[in-house]
Amino acid sequence: MAVAGVGFAGLAVVAISSVGYSAAAENRNPEPAPALVLIDTMEAELHRAMSSLGNNATDTTQQPKPYFLSYAVSDSDSMSLSAQFGAITGSHENRRRVADVQVRLGTAAEDNTHGDHRNSALTTIPLPLANDSDAIARTLWFATNRGYGKALDGYLKVKTEQQVRAKEEDGSADFSSEKPASAILPPSPALVVDTAAWQIRLRELSGLFRQYSDVFYNNVALEASTETDYFVSSEGAKVATPNQVARLVIVARTRAADGMDLFRAETFEADEVAHLPDQKTLINKTIAMAKNLEALREAPVTEPFNGPAILSGRASAVFFHEVLGHRLEGQRQRGDDEGQTFTKLLGKQILPPFLSVSDDPTLADFHGMPLSGHYSYDDEGQQARRVDLIKDGVLDTFLMSRLPIASFSTSNGHGRAEAGHMPTGRQGNLIVTSSKTVSDTELREMLRAEAKKQGKAYGLYFEDISSGFAVTTRRSPQAFQVIPLVVYRVYVDGRPDELVRGVSIVGTPQAALNRILATNDKQDIFNGICGAESGSIPVSAVAPAMLVSEIETQRQAQGTARPPILPPPGADSTSASGKGGQQ
Repeated sequence: MAVAGVGFAGLAVVAISSVGYSAAAENRNPEPAPALVLIDTMEAELHRAMSSLGNNATDTTQQPKPYFLSYAVSDSDSMSLSAQFGAITGSHENRRRVADVQVRLGTAAEDNTHGDHRNSALTTIPLPLANDSDAIARTLWFATNRGYGKALDGYLKVKTEQQVRAKEEDGSADFSSEKPASAILPPSPALVVDTAAWQIRLRELSGLFRQYSDVFYNNVALEASTETDYFVSSEGAKVATPNQVARLVIVARTRAADGMDLFRAETFEADEVAHLPDQKTLINKTIAMAKNLEALREAPVTEPFNGPAILSGRASAVFFHEVLGHRLEGQRQRGDDEGQTFTKLLGKQILPPFLSVSDDPTLADFHGMPLSGHYSYDDEGQQARRVDLIKDGVLDTFLMSRLPIASFSTSNGHGRAEAGHMPTGRQGNLIVTSSKTVSDTELREMLRAEAKKQGKAYGLYFEDISSGFAVTTRRSPQAFQVIPLVVYRVYVDGRPDELVRGVSIVGTPQAALNRILATNDKQDIFNGICGAESGSIPVSAVAPAMLVSEIETQRQAQGTARPPILPPPGADSTSASGKGGQQ
């Protein structure tokens, strides 16, 4: 807000001055917009570096010229507020401008990024915040010089290793040939947040947990940012793309009498803070979360289970992201360390024929709900595009960056990275569609019927899931784990559903994916942050609830710490969370 105020004040001063000095104003060249100062300086310094670095020598004892150079700059303003038990615990504002310099030596067929040396191309450095062309150019010059030395060291190691290593299974090039994009989109708007009003809202929301003495921790956090990303390359790419996001996260934690830690989390996301849910909606969600935590404390611990289950749309979305999505990322199909789960299954059935999967980062929302994985251009300057990964259960392609693999030599706009990381093929908006849908009621009846058929007393219903992880390297078992937050037993005999706790979903991908029997007729959204080798990036997954004939669960870690013995201040000691403990 302060930056916006100064900007408007400056414009007003210029307008007043121009009345008295109109002749001078007519002769004065207008000052370039800040965005143009930055990207023009990036482009000029890049061309200077390309013309002066190296000497075209092929002898590796000399200094080869780069065949590719790029600058990617993330220019952002952000703020965060946090509250706990009715009081503000943090308030921060941050202005950040970071440059990633990528230098490639050799040829696209084999360069310094080959094999384990992928990061040798990347150098990251903070840029001046002021739109001072000389200061920006000097910083880029320093980073490029350092990056060239790093790239040269990596290239020499690659050339040496190639003399002693066996022939690789996938002999694809190290960099794809792409048509350079030119798209200067309008900069992201200034970040405007009514901090005082949001402090009141966060205090009210976090203060609701005071009514629940068993909730020993809570945090309500608002994060908002506005960012413009700039990309220029020696191939002629010149791209500027805006991004604006606001996120409200409510987290609460309790502990059962047997020492098991339990938590719930709710995330709300929009393109700006003004579009986040109203306070009444947030209050209702917060109270429901607190009550659910109290119920979870008293819920029985479920035993390991292997049988039928329903995953809600939200849970199903996380399941597909972890179990399928990561294994369809292009770089996982090459290299000695990758498990390559689906590499050899192109054109073959890997899902039931009623399911199709696409990844479409061009969608900003889904039926009016915002999608975190939206972007216009990826972090290699390639235009985002929809990719149909699986059609009627048959695997068709992978999520590609500019790292080629066998059968796929070009990018499909999915090269993504957090600042400070090399881009790789990553998910954006993973969308699962089904042609075999039934109502929620029918799906539950199918669950009971399947449990009865298998001789089980109940099936499981996974209502909410927090996160998960997938192992994709061949040196470890090809497995996944998904952590549910809310799980119910659905009994065959029709008795009411029973809330249980302490369960996580485990398994192997191909077995789990082929046990899907049907889905409901409504797709739900999961927005989150996904971490992998190219950093933490925003992603979305959209999927319907699904019935699986068999899912394997294991017990979560029990924990040994006792619930708080001393009741919280102001609480009646007879109803404190240390029920049954020492007083």
